[in-house]
Amino acid sequence: MTASLKDSVGRHGVWSIELRSEDASRRGELDEAAAELEDLGYGAIWLGGSSTVDHAAPLIGATRRVVVGTSIQSVWQRDAATTAAGFAEVEAAHPGRFALGLGVSHGALTKDYHRPYAAMVGYLDELDAAGVPADRRVLAALGPKMLRLSGDRAAGAIPYLVTPEHTARAREILGDGPLLAPELKVVLETDPTRARRTARAYLARYLEFPNYTGNFLRLGFTEDDLADGGSDRLVDAVFAWGDETRVRERVAAFHEAGADHVALQVVRADAGDSLPRKEWRALATLLA
Repeated sequence: MTASLKDSVGRHGVWSIELRSEDASRRGELDEAAAELEDLGYGAIWLGGSSTVDHAAPLIGATRRVVVGTSIQSVWQRDAATTAAGFAEVEAAHPGRFALGLGVSHGALTKDYHRPYAAMVGYLDELDAAGVPADRRVLAALGPKMLRLSGDRAAGAIPYLVTPEHTARAREILGDGPLLAPELKVVLETDPTRARRTARAYLARYLEFPNYTGNFLRLGFTEDDLADGGSDRLVDAVFAWGDETRVRERVAAFHEAGADHVALQVVRADAGDSLPRKEWRALATLLA
């Protein structure tokens, strides 16, 4: 019997779009990095960029115990039957090692986007019928309805671009049982001007999507906070930056608000698609 997802992922993981690279020439580099993340003590690797089980499977094969999850696979990207077949294959080879993270994406990115909540419910119905267990899937939930769904029809929630205040609200909705694993962006820079400049440049793209801006407004931010790449108040709420003590305190704030697991995304200035291995090592040390 495999351990529950909540027990398997531990308190900290890594969120990375770089590790989902489809460049075959980088396969060895990616596998080596995943193995090092496992050795550093991270409990999970979450793959960004509309990832699928196809991106996760090689990393699972290159490691021994770490959970690899999609964060997220859009329900519009791949039909449920194909998803279920991929899940079954990797689960047979590596039981309990894959977490199917699902989300509804954004209208601006998806043709024929409509009734996202109903689309998610229908997708979960199809996964149920195909035998994908609810306790191996998680939802990228922000609003109350999707959060409740993630507790009722999945193992829990993996909210993206949120604050400790959102985490506290999410925990209240979910109750004690389901997994709550928010993503947190980290800038390892102590100078406030440089740190916020790096953070703001990365944040700006997300402020074009109503799913995120609506969530910020529900949390008490204003339209002014959403302008020009985000106010200092907003940046400081959704990023951890500064020295080791400050970063550690920001991560702890999410745990104190009710997170079981925090998925750490390293954000750097002009880093391209290189792997932030130095930063992953530094985070593992300061959170040990």
